[in-house]
Amino acid sequence: MHKGDGYLADPALLPAVPVGLRRVLDLVVSGEATSRAEIARRSGLARSTVGQQVDHLVGRGILQELESSESVRGRPPRVLTLSPRAGTIAVADVDLLASQVAIADLTGRVLAQEPVDVRIDAGPEAVLEAVTERLLNLLERCGRDPDRVREVVMGLPCPVDFQRGSAVRPTGMPGWDGYAVAEQLSKRFRAPAVVDNDANLMALGEARQDQVDTPLLCIKIATGIGAGIITESGEVYRGADGAAGDVGHIRAVGGGDVLCACGNVGCVGALASHRAILRGLGIPESTDEDPLYGAHALAERIADNDPPAVRALRQAATEIGEVVAMLVYMFNPRTLVLGGPLSELRDDLLSGVRAVVYQRSLPLATRKLTITTTQFGENSAIHGGIALALQHIFSEQGIARMLVDEVGEG
Repeated sequence: MHKGDGYLADPALLPAVPVGLRRVLDLVVSGEATSRAEIARRSGLARSTVGQQVDHLVGRGILQELESSESVRGRPPRVLTLSPRAGTIAVADVDLLASQVAIADLTGRVLAQEPVDVRIDAGPEAVLEAVTERLLNLLERCGRDPDRVREVVMGLPCPVDFQRGSAVRPTGMPGWDGYAVAEQLSKRFRAPAVVDNDANLMALGEARQDQVDTPLLCIKIATGIGAGIITESGEVYRGADGAAGDVGHIRAVGGGDVLCACGNVGCVGALASHRAILRGLGIPESTDEDPLYGAHALAERIADNDPPAVRALRQAATEIGEVVAMLVYMFNPRTLVLGGPLSELRDDLLSGVRAVVYQRSLPLATRKLTITTTQFGENSAIHGGIALALQHIFSEQGIARMLVDEVGEG
C-alpha cells in the first residue's frame, strides 16, 4: 500500500495552508459556491487568485470541474464539486452485542453500510480484524481506493481516552483497557484514526441535522446508560479524562441495594438500562441466532401491552427522568435526545422521561427545551463518526495533510 506519510507527520511540521485555498475549499464543501465566479463573489478574492487555487485543487484530485447538466444557451457553465478521488471516511460503531460499519464520501454521504457479526467480548484483536475486513470489502464494492481513506473513526461503548485512542477501564470488555485502538486502525488503513465514546458520536450525529438546536444532550439507554454532550458551538464535551457523560453510575432515586457492574449499588444503569429491564423480565439479551433477541422480544411485549413489560418500561423511564432532570439543571440544553434500543419504544419512554423532567426542573431550564427520541435511530453514531471525521479532514491541519498525501501519491 503506497501512501504519503502526511498522516504520521508532526502537525507542527505540516505546511501552512494558503488562506485563499482554504476559503475556496470551504465554499465548495459547504455548497455555498459551485463556480469560479461564485467563489470570487463570495470570498472577495481576485479572480486570478481563485483560478490559481481551483486549478491547484483540481490538479491534486481534491476538486473536480464538470459541465453543468442544466440547459442553457451558449457555453454550458462549469460546476465545482468534491472529486470522488478526494477520499473516503471509514466508520465503525462497535457495541457489546452488535456492531456496524460504514464508508462515506467527503460530503458526508453514506456510500455503504453493513452489520459486523462479532461480539465485543471477543477482544480487541478479533473485533479490529472483523471491522477492518468488512470496511475493506465495502471500499472494494464501492470502487473506492483504500489508499484514499482520509480518516477512520470508531465508537466504543465505554469511557475513552480520546487523546490516546483507547478504552479506559471498560466493563464487560476483556482485553480492551488501554489497548491502542486508534494506533492499530492507523496502521491498518495508513490514515489518521480516532476513537470516541459511542454516546458522544450519537450526540454528534443528532446535532448535525438541520433545525436541531444546541447545546444538545443525548442519552443512550442500552446495556448501560451514557450521555453525549454537544456544546453551543457544536463541540463534544468530553471532560478532563474522557469520563464526561458516564451517567449510568449516578445513584438512582429508587436504586436500593441493586449491584452494578462497577461495584457500587443503586446505579441508574443497573436499575433502568435496557439490560436491566430484560433481566427483570427474564428475557435473554441475545441468542446464537439473534444477537438482538432481547430488544426484539421486549418490543413485541410492549406492542402487545404486556402489563409487566409496560410497568418495567415506565418505571425505568421515571428513574432515567430523575437523572436527566439533574443534567438539565447542570447543562441547560436546548435539545434532549433519547437513544438506544429503548428509544424505539418511544411513547412510554418519552412520556415518562418528559413528565419527570418537567415536574422536577424549573421553567427557566425547560421553557425552550425540546425532548425527543433519536432521528437517526441505530445509525446515529455512524453519522456522528462521519461528522467528527469531516471536522478533522477540513481543519487547517487536515487540509495540509491531504495536500501532503496527494503530493506523495502523485
